[in-house]
Amino acid sequence: MIRVFTQSVPDSDFGNHSVCAIMTDEFLQFSKAQGNDLISPNPLYDFAGLKAGDKWCLCAIRWYHAIAANVAPPVVLEATNQKALDIIPLEVLKAHQYTG
Repeated sequence: MIRVFTQSVPDSDFGNHSVCAIMTDEFLQFSKAQGNDLISPNPLYDFAGLKAGDKWCLCAIRWYHAIAANVAPPVVLEATNQKALDIIPLEVLKAHQYTG
């Protein structure tokens, strides 16, 4: 049995960072091209930068857009919040479930 949707997403998170995923180089480059550089360190926010294989909570809409670009990273359902369902059907999330 899969325990789905445990990551906390506060009401103040208007970006809906509800999709927990395993980063891939393809997704990180896609995100950077969209204006959200998750690769480069940002000391102002104590952010070391991400690399392929890192686990990170993504905006649901950005992850959904990545599907159309064929770069959606695999989803860790156990750490994904049910708020993701406001944007992404459960069947789509399950189809992209991390199996590693």
